[in-house]
Amino acid sequence: MKKNIFLLSLSLLFFFGCKSNETTHTQPKPKLVVGIVVDQMRYDYLTRFYDRYSENGFKRLLNNGFSLENAHYNLIPTYTAVGHTSIYTGTTPSNHGIISNNWYDKFLKKSIYCVDDANYNTIGNDSNDGRKSPHRMYSTTVTDQLKLAQNMNGKTIGVAIKDRSSILPAGHTADAAYWYYGKDKGDFISSSFYIDELPKWVVDFNNTDKAESYVETPWETLYDIDTYTNSIVDDNIFERKFKGETTTAFPHDIPTIKEKNGNLDILKAIPNGNSFTTDFAKAAIVGENLGKSNYTDFLAISFSSTDYVGHQFGPASKEIEDTYLRLDKDLADLFSFLDQQVGKDKYTIFLTADHAVVNVPAYLQSLKIPAHYLDTKQFRDDILSITQKYFNSKELIENVSNYQIFFDKKKIESLGLDKNKVADKIVEEIVNFEGIYKAVTAKTLQTTHFSEGIMNSLQNGYNQKFSGDVLMIPFPGTLASGRTGTSHGSGYSYDTHVPIIFYGNGIKQGVSKKRYNITDIAPTIANLLKIEAPNSSSGKIVDEALK
Repeated sequence: MKKNIFLLSLSLLFFFGCKSNETTHTQPKPKLVVGIVVDQMRYDYLTRFYDRYSENGFKRLLNNGFSLENAHYNLIPTYTAVGHTSIYTGTTPSNHGIISNNWYDKFLKKSIYCVDDANYNTIGNDSNDGRKSPHRMYSTTVTDQLKLAQNMNGKTIGVAIKDRSSILPAGHTADAAYWYYGKDKGDFISSSFYIDELPKWVVDFNNTDKAESYVETPWETLYDIDTYTNSIVDDNIFERKFKGETTTAFPHDIPTIKEKNGNLDILKAIPNGNSFTTDFAKAAIVGENLGKSNYTDFLAISFSSTDYVGHQFGPASKEIEDTYLRLDKDLADLFSFLDQQVGKDKYTIFLTADHAVVNVPAYLQSLKIPAHYLDTKQFRDDILSITQKYFNSKELIENVSNYQIFFDKKKIESLGLDKNKVADKIVEEIVNFEGIYKAVTAKTLQTTHFSEGIMNSLQNGYNQKFSGDVLMIPFPGTLASGRTGTSHGSGYSYDTHVPIIFYGNGIKQGVSKKRYNITDIAPTIANLLKIEAPNSSSGKIVDEALK
């Protein structure tokens, strides 16, 4: 009898164990993955403005999704193209090849833009703004891998105001990537790399003249400006004015100043640009029937206007506070639309940023916090003075950009010099210059492994084929720009610390304070979808976020 009871118990355990495993392996995949990148979003925008967010925007993701509170970029430079590429490839510039937005091409002997491609034509108008492709990105993306795993079924669509923010996430196999052409048109366009003509739904959207409607009213604060206590005084000397304005204070009279600011281009630089992007994303979901087939679709959205506002006014401004309160409403609108159109449990979202940003250095200086401005022209002259002093020539340097020095190797050889000795001497001397904190030769990055810290980030951003011969790191809080507005690009935490939140189908509820890298997003989404990670992926799976 006891033996029979034991056998029965064993059978039941086996049966339910099999059922449990079966459930695990047959859990329905999401019908749609939505990747959201907020351009120039610092992590602390989640915490600073948390009490003012609605329950259905950022808070919906934070309270019901899985948030990585200590997520960083593990690379330099922290620029838009680099960030978007690293998110979707799961690796760094050392592998994927996108080393900046623009960089000096030492083979072509000129500066190039990350997605320019003269082999293709603009789809949507007669400008050259659509002559683009992802051909300089040498790794696959998670969007590519999803296409490959589904035998090229399922749809991938990229949407952004910036071309690079749409093209690079959508990958090489996208059905289409769309970006904004402002000026006198206010339309979304694409490239013949993807399509031969705009789909009817895009034409219909462009014909609604939504862009014009979004610049017909002044930019005023969403709420009473006196309640904006998480930002500094409105009119201050640290912000950059719109052309045609005499003050940086609210309200900004957009209808009056738009002609002096590129006409419909001004939509990029105000929060309504994010609302416009949301409108187009919703039109894409309907127009492409995303989330409605037997396959998993992917919608890559980037909100670019946050970056334009941040550059102009800085992270301490009332403009930034207002921009994020408005973006919160746009996100709530998008999430509600996804609930209705795709189904509450049928989509997965990740939200992150392509980089963060430094406080305006002049503002930091006013608080007696160390911050610096680098005079790039003087800096180049100082470099040439080194080569003149030690090698009797000012013709050894071909280009100085992105804190990198590119040698004229033919000139160095013609003078009988050793390029490694030239590099070593420049590194030895250049750290004595104001604004430069560290410097290293390309050879050192090729032969020495830096396992952590900012030198590791520099190494991850170094690409042996494309990068320069000497690489430099400025002091914290340093910009090579004017004293109003701000920028980004460094490996310091103010530029690297960004949100990463997973939400929806297959995602647990919770938070993690562990250190994660931006390169961990792509392999995590790939694992969720049960597909191969991108072919150069170097990130790890955030397994604690997955059910």
